[in-house]
Amino acid sequence: MSAITAGNAEAEQTTIDLDDFGESFVRLALALGEHDADYVDAYHGPESWRAEARNTGKDLETIIAEADSQASRLLSVPTGDAASDRRKTFLLKQFQSLRDRARIISGATLPFDQESQALYDAVAPAHPANYYSAFLSELEQMLPGGGPLHARVKNFRNDFVIPAEKLDEVFKTAIAECRRRTLEHIALPENENFVVEYVTDKAWSGYNWFQGNAQSLIQVNTDLPIVIERAIDLACHEGYPGHHVYNSLLEKNLLKDKGWQEFSVFPLFSPTGLIAEGSANYGIEMVFSDEERYEFEQRVLFPMAGLDANRVREYYRVEKLIGKLNYAGNDTARRYLDGQIDAAAAAVELQKYALMSPARAAQRVKFIDKYRSYVINYNLGKDMVSAWVERGTPTKEERWQRFETLLSQPTLPSQLQLD
Repeated sequence: MSAITAGNAEAEQTTIDLDDFGESFVRLALALGEHDADYVDAYHGPESWRAEARNTGKDLETIIAEADSQASRLLSVPTGDAASDRRKTFLLKQFQSLRDRARIISGATLPFDQESQALYDAVAPAHPANYYSAFLSELEQMLPGGGPLHARVKNFRNDFVIPAEKLDEVFKTAIAECRRRTLEHIALPENENFVVEYVTDKAWSGYNWFQGNAQSLIQVNTDLPIVIERAIDLACHEGYPGHHVYNSLLEKNLLKDKGWQEFSVFPLFSPTGLIAEGSANYGIEMVFSDEERYEFEQRVLFPMAGLDANRVREYYRVEKLIGKLNYAGNDTARRYLDGQIDAAAAAVELQKYALMSPARAAQRVKFIDKYRSYVINYNLGKDMVSAWVERGTPTKEERWQRFETLLSQPTLPSQLQLD
């Protein structure tokens, strides 16, 4: 047997081995999903595997032991090239994250930062309360008046709420523009599409339920008033070039083209969650520069919503400054989940430092209760993706090429700091 033939045989065996691990991961993820209703965010693999998970009913102790065993076995699997090595590293972390999520479901308690490291392969920076003082002081000057600052922010935003009867038109227009701009740079499956629904009584403001075959259901929560900024934010985040594009590219490039079954399931509480949320939030900046966004909203969305288009820049001056407070939510979540404050105190902190209205702060505490350290994935995820895409001085097209690469290959948060 020649050296070339031997090398091909070794590479083929490596692929087979990793395929076995990929299938094992999916089956374990589905088994954990029977205990944790939120764990399997999307699944578009064989229905027989889902039925098996339901019928077998593996207990959490068995799931933990099998995930730990698979991770240990995976360490000894040889890899013959960079692609298989990257896949192996990704699968290893996925098994470890699944194991640790199962431990949490079974009653284990981890401090906030340890939990986020275990599940999402990342730890968010912590800030003392005085970190936010300068931003709050500047906002005090921008929005003078009596009453707490969060109330003044709410009053300011009231002038920019999308009327309920115009919500669907505004959202669909924003979606169409985000899709048009994304397709100028990323080729998507011809049949891709998503449907928008409006719902209530949810802990989140928007959600993408990927259906497989490049189809998504996007739900928008209308419990609270929706300001004009959210039209593009949700259109990008949930749709183009966010979750819908991410899931569609993983499905096409890795599941269908390569047969990597681990991408038939999207485990929410996993490192993939940070990549998904971070790229979805950063995707807003990929589609629109600040000036492009101001121009489009002033020309199209503000008039469509019946809002004063002359106030676009005023609105975003305030919102950009408020955006500098976005790590306050992480800091409050850490203190709350680590038992330093209770739910009532957490809501008060969110009003004071994140400038949320009482209703929105209460909704966010519900979100923290349900999703725990997942909150880091939005802001830390965005910052990590941004730093990776923008390293050096890339051109616009280079940024899009890097962004598409990120959405089309197995990537861990820790790899964003190493690649």
